Amino acid sequence: MPNYPEPPFAEAIEAIKSLVPERLQKPLVGIVCGSGLGGLVDCIREPVLVSYNDVPGFAESSVPGHKSSLAFGFIGHDGIDVPVVAMLGRFHPYEGHDMRTVVYPIRILAKLGIQHLIITNAAGGLNPKLSVGTIVVIHDHLAFPNMTGMNPLLGPLTSPEHPRFIPLSDAYSPTLRRLAFLAAHHLSLDPAALAEGTYAWVSGPTYETPAEGRFLRQAGADVVGMSSVPEVLAAREVGLNVMVLSLVTNAVVIPDGYRSIRDEVLAELAGKRVELPVADVVSHEEVLEAGKAKGQVMMKLVEWVVGSIPSHI
Repeated sequence: MPNYPEPPFAEAIEAIKSLVPERLQKPLVGIVCGSGLGGLVDCIREPVLVSYNDVPGFAESSVPGHKSSLAFGFIGHDGIDVPVVAMLGRFHPYEGHDMRTVVYPIRILAKLGIQHLIITNAAGGLNPKLSVGTIVVIHDHLAFPNMTGMNPLLGPLTSPEHPRFIPLSDAYSPTLRRLAFLAAHHLSLDPAALAEGTYAWVSGPTYETPAEGRFLRQAGADVVGMSSVPEVLAAREVGLNVMVLSLVTNAVVIPDGYRSIRDEVLAELAGKRVELPVADVVSHEEVLEAGKAKGQVMMKLVEWVVGSIPSHI
């Protein structure tokens, strides 16, 4: 049996409270900032940053675009100040973190008292109707790692108060999702700026092959990424309301067919001119650039949603 050491919850909470003013110690909303979306901290008033290095049990994100800090402060609109804590960077299994480490921050945020969790991520578009820059409000997920042994809830319960079996048919809060579309209307966003869809979680760190992308699309997924679902599971285990916003930063490469090397060679041997196609590829730089371009829209959307929570939930 694997060794599951007791997480240092008490020490982590004590460390955070020693670094954060009392007025910020009981956030209502937690926010997880994905790749290129760390600029959300600019929406936080009276921000206080706590380095992950100062919180017992926290790892450090090694992914470009992740800042490895907790940001405490206030977000809101129309004179409403909602206490929040934002994760400026998350942990992924592909970095070498075990699943319990990946979701440990969510458990800490819950122990600080958050009731609602807004998760953002950068994702690849599987649905050809979703253009780059679209924000997808997730209503369901498809998680092959969960079904094949990478579920973060495997092992002993971290608290006897947690249920052993977690239903996920209601994982994504309809109330929070509704606020996202109300926010888009309030901000006068183009109706095409927001969509609804299913998120496919893959372990990464490789981007999908054309066959894998085609498989996920045919399985019903609209976007694909390497995060978020473990955090959703941990959040639902402790009873948090959850919303996930996926920013489509690139289109997954799913060609209609494959180039035939055989035909190219036969044509070349027959003396015919062969135009070799340039292969489409995806890069993390592309993901970060798209996140930067649409980061302001995501920030304003989250800001409006957070400010509306006290009067709508």
